Amino acid sequence: MPAYLPNAAAIFHFRQLSKRGAMSFPHKYNRTHRGLIAVIFATIAITLAGCTHQSATQSTTLYERLGGQGTIDTVVENLLYRIADDLEVVVFFANTNIDLFAESLASQLCDVSDGPCRYEGTPMGRAHQHMGLTDAHFNRLVEHLDAAMQAQGIALGARNELLGRLAPMYADVMRLQ
Repeated sequence: MPAYLPNAAAIFHFRQLSKRGAMSFPHKYNRTHRGLIAVIFATIAITLAGCTHQSATQSTTLYERLGGQGTIDTVVENLLYRIADDLEVVVFFANTNIDLFAESLASQLCDVSDGPCRYEGTPMGRAHQHMGLTDAHFNRLVEHLDAAMQAQGIALGARNELLGRLAPMYADVMRLQ
């Protein structure tokens, strides 16, 4: 008989303890098992709730999450005031038709955020060529845009997504500096 098999006395002793209720392994196992199943179902429920929230968020466009055209127009106006107060950046707008610029920027932000607008302005490379912009100027404008969005209460996720969509334009803006 192999050494790992219990002997007859051990089996008898185990059966006697089980009959008297002194051993409650099945009951403990079932309670533990039920608790584990409850934890698994709770985790699945929370995960599915998160997925439902995420899909609801994804069903709205960035344009809607930004607050639509009214909010975009207000962000652009706020941005222009911030630019006007920044002596290092305002010099680049000295010969700019501010009304046309505001309208064009609002149209571009609307277009980039999947709104109903279509940006038909000057391509970024041509609009910014030979201006002498540096990374510091570019970053400063991005900071002003983010601050203008924060002032309107736009959520961090929507702000980051918009800035992420605008980021590829950096190459065009800075190419001919």
